[in-house]
Amino acid sequence: MIGKYEATIYEEGNGYTGAISLGFLPDGRRNRAKRKGRTKDIVKAKLKKLADELEAGVTSAESYTVTDAVRDWLDKGLKDRDPDTVTTNRILAEKHIIPNIGKAKLTKLRADDVDEWLDGLTDKLSTRTLLGVHSILKRSIRQAQARDKVIRNVAELVTTPKGKVGRPSKSLTLEQAKAVLKAAESSELHAYIVLSLMTGVRTEEARALRWMHVLAWDAKAKEWRPVAEAGFNRKRFAIYVWRSVRKHGDTKTRKSRRTLEIPKGVADALKVQHTRQAKWKLKAGEDWQDDNLVFCTRSGRPLDAGNVRRAFRAVTRRADIGEDWVPRELRHSFVSIMSDSGVPIETIADLVGHAGTSVTEKVYRHQLKPVITQGAQTMHGIFGDAPEKKARRSQRRRPASVTSA
Repeated sequence: MIGKYEATIYEEGNGYTGAISLGFLPDGRRNRAKRKGRTKDIVKAKLKKLADELEAGVTSAESYTVTDAVRDWLDKGLKDRDPDTVTTNRILAEKHIIPNIGKAKLTKLRADDVDEWLDGLTDKLSTRTLLGVHSILKRSIRQAQARDKVIRNVAELVTTPKGKVGRPSKSLTLEQAKAVLKAAESSELHAYIVLSLMTGVRTEEARALRWMHVLAWDAKAKEWRPVAEAGFNRKRFAIYVWRSVRKHGDTKTRKSRRTLEIPKGVADALKVQHTRQAKWKLKAGEDWQDDNLVFCTRSGRPLDAGNVRRAFRAVTRRADIGEDWVPRELRHSFVSIMSDSGVPIETIADLVGHAGTSVTEKVYRHQLKPVITQGAQTMHGIFGDAPEKKARRSQRRRPASVTSA
């Protein structure tokens, strides 16, 4: 007997086989779980472990591996996540987990094995990526625990090591920003770049922006109306930043939802984009996917993040500032330029959709400058798209719900 189970150990081949009786199968055959080993003691220890697992309700086969657990989690544990998150997790798992420790039997995985695996990645991955792959393993084993496939989650006993130092985010100088705007004029990404740089919206917010969320001020009716109805022959424009490409279309946080009055330069770029898109729609005919997106492919479909990144780098190359840039650094540049122009951090936090100034200070600490004056220049004043007189006029009768960018 081993625990409460009947057990036998017998010589077989070049070693020994042990079996625990689990009763009978529906067809009347005996149901036995077997373990093999070189010596009787090894087999007995395996049977003892098996009995403990059975008592704990563990039902996984001895062959159930880390790869099985990770792929089960990827298939079942990400059902409510946005497509980009799912893709990122799959790439990390297929590249860094499965090839390295995927063959390990889950019931035999030790904390030391996880430690060694993570330590082997420290010279290849950043700390943030290491945290990501470690989290995937922890959540995969946690799901396996919930399904009675393993007793302990050894990955949770391990501390994530620090990885290699990654390239810190950077921001464009004012001169570089002007060069990028100039270089972008011939790009289909022009309005996207102008909007991102001059309003500080997140990349996932820009990609989800719809024409119904682009507004024009109807001075006669004294109300904001969708630009598709009011037209571009207006003096003031705004955008609702209420959606993103995240799952369910939510912004990063509820505080991230905001309404921004946009500079004239952004409105002009959006007008060109609207005209360009109308031509695409006409040419695409029945193939046009009408999702009302401001930024889309020539067939109306959502922009892919990778394609946006490549197109943006082509623009920075033409601007002669190199290709080592990513679209989210337009947001960093917005913060930097606004801060350099004396805009208070409280205003910047509102503009970029942060819950408070502490988040802005932490994330954009390299872009922020000390503010000692209250005066603020609007973006169209900074980039010379409108005289100061217009900038002052745009401040009059601004609704409390609209923040000027």
